[in-house]
Amino acid sequence: MSDLFEFYIDGAWVQPHGTTVETVVNPSTEQVVGRIILGDSHDVDRAVSAARQAFSGFAASSLEARIELLQRIIQAYKHHSEALIEAVHLEMGAPLSLARSAHVPAGLGHLTQALEVLREYRFERRLGNTLVVREPIGVCALITPWNWPLNQLTCKLAPALAVGCTVVLKPSERAPLSARIIAQVLHEAGVPKGVFNLVNGDGPGVGAALASHAEVDMVSFTGSTRAGVAVAKAAAETVKRVSQELGGKSANILLDDACLPSAVRHGVLGCMRNSGQSCNAPTRLLVPRAQQPAVIEIARQVLAQVCYDDSNPLMAIGPVANGMQFARVQALIAQAIAEGSQLAAGGAGRPEGIERGYYVRPTVFADVTPDMLVAREEIFGPVLAIIPYDSETEAIAIANDSPYGLSGYVTSASLERSRQVARQLRTGMVHLNGARADQAAPFGGYKQSGNGREWGEYGFDEYLESKSLFGY
Repeated sequence: MSDLFEFYIDGAWVQPHGTTVETVVNPSTEQVVGRIILGDSHDVDRAVSAARQAFSGFAASSLEARIELLQRIIQAYKHHSEALIEAVHLEMGAPLSLARSAHVPAGLGHLTQALEVLREYRFERRLGNTLVVREPIGVCALITPWNWPLNQLTCKLAPALAVGCTVVLKPSERAPLSARIIAQVLHEAGVPKGVFNLVNGDGPGVGAALASHAEVDMVSFTGSTRAGVAVAKAAAETVKRVSQELGGKSANILLDDACLPSAVRHGVLGCMRNSGQSCNAPTRLLVPRAQQPAVIEIARQVLAQVCYDDSNPLMAIGPVANGMQFARVQALIAQAIAEGSQLAAGGAGRPEGIERGYYVRPTVFADVTPDMLVAREEIFGPVLAIIPYDSETEAIAIANDSPYGLSGYVTSASLERSRQVARQLRTGMVHLNGARADQAAPFGGYKQSGNGREWGEYGFDEYLESKSLFGY
């Protein structure tokens, strides 16, 4: 068991002012694997002060110096990759195979992408007789979740450091182990004192203090829409910039000419990946009504191959990340059954043969109507809703009938047809015919899925102010 009772502030590990101890539980075993101390407003003040003191010097650092810094961070990250794999496995239950193939590479990908963007980014642009200068916004509070801890951390941290901002990181109190290693990575890479600071804590104690702090210039938050609203309200008093990547209920439209075996398999596994704990997961599978019986049968065949260890890495599913999430998913499954959804696979309780850990039976509901809770609520577990439709126009309307607008998926034998449907979806992203996400492209959503964009060049823009020099 690891006791992480120190915070990283102003280039050193320091004793916190807060005294409340929080346990870190391995959701696979329900055993305590670590303890942290939850910070308070005094810890936030100390970290923000260090970031503010460091800002002017770091903001003035040369492009070459920041390129070299990112290169050192990347090398240190690679050096600690095995420790990061183990940390993600312990703190949020990801199978080792998924931690190795997805979680840790995602973090490395954002670091290398930021390095590539930094080399070419135009910090000065001429418009007529005006020079528009892009300058770092200042001290940034980064508030990250537990579901993809390294992905969400690095896609904020990398562009913030690249453009010259200083940061205070509050990782999820449920997944602090990997963030502790990232702090060590940055320390070994020689990040200047005060440029990066880490304070553990919960939302009310540290998150709210960061969002409302007068010396914080920008908040980047990833989490639930409910929590995002609270962050925005806390930040409003000081009129700081808030970038939010929030919830989702992404529709996966299979058009009537799609190859069902491959499309359904891809959609089911996409929903179940990371135990369904992805904001952009394709959790609503929209299929032509006449094809629903065939879709159900294929989905059952796919789920019959699922395992709960690494005996088959392509089919491995871990637990949901904590007991509270387990209870919530179980309640939503029960409610879907009560509403009259057809339980096509899975259901309540743990998978057969598993008695410990927050494992949820991969579950598929069919004959779901758009007004049912299972079609509208972000469940954040391995639960798929199959919604039949009667026309392409109806499918698009169902997909758009959501308070969320993060991602969407369209599959057709014709790429052009997929493109036409994709253009009509009110979402920040659409995957065409199984295409993977691109870390160079903007990531973010419409409506209650948030505002602002992350990843690549668009991620840089979030951490910059624009200054117009007229007559320059």
